[in-house]
Amino acid sequence: MPTQSTPEQRQTLGGARFIDPQQNRGETMRSFETVAATAPSTLPSAYRTLEVEVAGAGHLADLDRWLTETYATSLLVLDRGQVIHEWYAEGLGPQTKFLGASMTKSTLATLVGRAVTAGKLSLSDPVVDHVPELADSGYARCSVLDVITMTTGVDWVEDHRDPEGPAARLVAAFGSNAGSRAYLAEIGPKFEPGSQWEYNTADSQVLDWVRERATGLEFVEAMRELWTDLGAEQDAVVALDGQGVAMAGGGVAATTRDWARVGLLTVDGRVGGVADGERLLSEEWVAGDGVPTYPFIAPGRLPSAYTTHAGYSWHWWPLDRAGRVLVADGSHGQFTLVDRDRDVVVVKTSLWPYADAWEDRHYRDLSYLGVQAIADAVVAGR
Repeated sequence: MPTQSTPEQRQTLGGARFIDPQQNRGETMRSFETVAATAPSTLPSAYRTLEVEVAGAGHLADLDRWLTETYATSLLVLDRGQVIHEWYAEGLGPQTKFLGASMTKSTLATLVGRAVTAGKLSLSDPVVDHVPELADSGYARCSVLDVITMTTGVDWVEDHRDPEGPAARLVAAFGSNAGSRAYLAEIGPKFEPGSQWEYNTADSQVLDWVRERATGLEFVEAMRELWTDLGAEQDAVVALDGQGVAMAGGGVAATTRDWARVGLLTVDGRVGGVADGERLLSEEWVAGDGVPTYPFIAPGRLPSAYTTHAGYSWHWWPLDRAGRVLVADGSHGQFTLVDRDRDVVVVKTSLWPYADAWEDRHYRDLSYLGVQAIADAVVAGR
């Protein structure tokens, strides 16, 4: 079985282990705040054997081989809200907190969806109506829709391998006493908003700034409300910059089971993804949050350096144009697949090498194929 994580990549945090993939690229989140699980509940379970065959990278792989080949650290599979498969690498388990990296962006989208559902925010709102501090930046003519689809057109390159690049500069604020929001105001324009997609964690930070102003809730406060409503089993933690601003684009660490709860909510907007659950996201939000807004962000239309399997929507990666199958995707192999029509959720955490871009792309493609194969196996085994 895979055992790729090392003690140096594990931190003790609140009595549980915290797997930090950012350490693979020399970044360490310095300050955290706890999101307490104030109303914990247990996911129902009905374990069964999964017969999975992943066709990719020029061969067929069973589940064990695929987990090994993609440096997996955990895997959780839900069928209609029940845990049917759960696996952890050696030394890890249900209480381990896994840094979701950019899976956090999809959780941010959920918080934005709750604000829209409550009538406190609209995707058509100009960014500067909520955050006038950005009036002289590249965000001056952007809407909330532009930031949530990453089509702001601002001057940005998301390359964490470049220590002098803008992404590294933004992340550095979360390993120091510096603040991050002043830097957002320095980002200039490059393309017309709505005309160019560029993966951009700064857009996520701006999106959360807008959400905070519209709702009056900082990210951690909004997460606490969500965690309570979802019945999360364990506390989560959120990385903060030197001024206490959350890394809403990549700083949430949670257990695999609680990452799955975010996926379950995304199935249909109800707690647990079941018809009698409390609705936290409106039907209108659920109908739109996975649908690519523009043809150039549809599945298969993104720059191939990211993936040819998915498109981009409202901080989710849809695998179909109708937005029925969505993936939350974080660096080093953090994935949550949500198959809405078949009511399947698959969570996979990983710790794969990041230094070589082609190698990173290989593991990502193989993971996309694998989580879809797992969903197929779930349905076939019913």
